[in-house]
Amino acid sequence: MPRPASLRLSEDGYPRGGLHGQIVHDIGRRILSGEIPPGGLLPPHPGLRASRTVLREAIKVLAAKGLVESRPKTGTRVRPPESWNLLDPDVLAWQQEGMPQPAFLRKLTEVRLIVEPAAAERAALRARPSELAALEGAFREMSEALVRSPVDYEAFDQADIRFHRAILQACDERMSAMVYSALLVSFHATSRLPGRARASLPRHRAILEAIRGRQPRRAGAAMRRLVKSTAHEIEVLPRKRARGGRRAAQ
Repeated sequence: MPRPASLRLSEDGYPRGGLHGQIVHDIGRRILSGEIPPGGLLPPHPGLRASRTVLREAIKVLAAKGLVESRPKTGTRVRPPESWNLLDPDVLAWQQEGMPQPAFLRKLTEVRLIVEPAAAERAALRARPSELAALEGAFREMSEALVRSPVDYEAFDQADIRFHRAILQACDERMSAMVYSALLVSFHATSRLPGRARASLPRHRAILEAIRGRQPRRAGAAMRRLVKSTAHEIEVLPRKRARGGRRAAQ
């Protein structure tokens, strides 16, 4: 059953207004979509009339995000994906506007595997009662969404995000904001896979119980299992998309 893809990144990225902002977002989208591939030369005129000063400032913004580099005599070229700032809000937003590529999603999952198990361990040690209540409330809303008829997958996804964010907020508000964007892109790509929501609920319960029981090692291990299950879903995503495309063509 199709599910609404209503997850959206926050508006904390580079301003979109004005010619300068338009150029930044136009080139960024073209890079992330593959229209301008890694190693590709940026066109001298990105489709919008602008002075050299405006273009130069836009390129500086993109360079700060790790997307491009300028060299004398060779011009400005797109850097390899491993150089991109994956947690930059604009990079994530541009990636989300298209269908996230498995290679990009794998990198996000690697980031999550570094950050989230450690965050779960820390939350088990230091979460305040209000943060535990937020975590329990998010899990309860996930459970309730699955028993509705029909199942409310949108409500489940939103509660799932609140669950993860509550853990991050129990550690560090700045880390919460940074990883939140990565979570959104990962959820956007995998939230409509059949059976994902129901299968993930016991894994979330294990995380909640470990944090509530002040058991950091169990909490970290449970989170690691959950993120690795998402990694597996990402690995099989191309095959599932291909099967879906073949069924639609029949």
